[in-house]
Amino acid sequence: MRKFLNAVILIPLGLIFIAFAIANRHLVTVSFDPFNSKDPSLGFTLPLFVVIIAVAMLGVVAGGAATWFRQRHWRRAARQHEADAQAARAQLADLRAGAGAVHRLDSRPLGVPPQGGYGAGGRDKQGATL
Repeated sequence: MRKFLNAVILIPLGLIFIAFAIANRHLVTVSFDPFNSKDPSLGFTLPLFVVIIAVAMLGVVAGGAATWFRQRHWRRAARQHEADAQAARAQLADLRAGAGAVHRLDSRPLGVPPQGGYGAGGRDKQGATL
């Protein structure tokens, strides 16, 4: 399905680029010399479609780079949260292993004081079991 969708998008896009290139094949001079426009020291003569497609590609790359740099704090936060989650998983595994060892040594549930603690029979003032 994905290959079909790529073909549905890429084939018409390629045909549009080919039609654009045929329609805009006359030569233009791209100059980087702001002082001498008649005879530039740094200038290129290229077909118009090459100039336009190259500028579009540079725009896409520049936009992607700007987006990537702008989202760096989200990537940093995701790495930190992943490290915190790994540490919490390791701590939980250690606690479960420790709780299993304590549970085998002492048959009482964890958190219940030995002599009832909160009153007669380990109950609080309202009578709820702790």
